[in-house]
Amino acid sequence: MTTTTAVAPSRKAAAAAVPTTQLLTFELADHLYGIEVDQVQEVLRSQKVTRVPLHTDAIAGLINLRGEVVTAIDLRARLSLPARPEGQDAVNIVVRLRGESISLLVDSIADVLEVDDRSFEPVPDTLDGDVRELLRGAYKTQGRLLLALDVDRAVTG
Repeated sequence: MTTTTAVAPSRKAAAAAVPTTQLLTFELADHLYGIEVDQVQEVLRSQKVTRVPLHTDAIAGLINLRGEVVTAIDLRARLSLPARPEGQDAVNIVVRLRGESISLLVDSIADVLEVDDRSFEPVPDTLDGDVRELLRGAYKTQGRLLLALDVDRAVTG
């Protein structure tokens, strides 16, 4: 007679089975936002932005990225948030979308977080207007709400 013993999976194996997403997080007007790391080409400190006449406030202008002309979108304006305080430089998150580089201007970069996909929720009902339309949803993280930005809508909307 043979007996078999069930082996409980280790904690490490159990944790590996939990689906996660890595997000580059950033601050905008005291709110925490995130975009998937695989959408990010690079992060740059303040760059000189050349204004483009006759565009909406969301189009901050153009930057020169090693000889490539890149459109810079001010996410504060795009999300109908108050203007960045005078003297505060924006940080550029350069994303690649449909073969084109685009710079998203944010207040500051936070961390790269690995979030549990099970904590993903629809856009909170408390948000409205442009913000609501440009989000994929939200994650609850250590006492703070992390708003997942839909990069495609933020750029093309």
